[in-house]
Amino acid sequence: MNRRDFIALTSTTAVTLVLPLGARAAALPYTPDLLSQRLAAGETVFLDFKASWCSTCAAQGRVIAALKEENPAYVERITFIDVDWDEYGRSAIVQEMKIPRRSTLVVLRGDQELGRIVAQTGRAEIKALMDTALEAASA
Repeated sequence: MNRRDFIALTSTTAVTLVLPLGARAAALPYTPDLLSQRLAAGETVFLDFKASWCSTCAAQGRVIAALKEENPAYVERITFIDVDWDEYGRSAIVQEMKIPRRSTLVVLRGDQELGRIVAQTGRAEIKALMDTALEAASA
């Protein structure tokens, strides 16, 4: 193997090894099919009903990101899904789950809601909800 092939191969491998963790750290964009598939697969799902222009949502997002950074188990065991309020704010999921507004965080497993936070940005409250999700995912 020549030097050029070796460098190309090792750099591709390094990127491949790093990418999945970073890709999992980001929340998945909501679709009805995605949510039902993930729940049917037995995953614990953390739904974040948010809008890009919402300052409360942004504050929640900063706390969630910091907690994910501190505890990789959140990223490894919980499926995070962002529900775009501008697109889905009047959709069936919002009506069925009685989501009162954007900046609502919900944990689901199977057909059960395990916890919910509405418009709270406190680290302790968000961590408690994420810990509930982690406990359910580890069971």
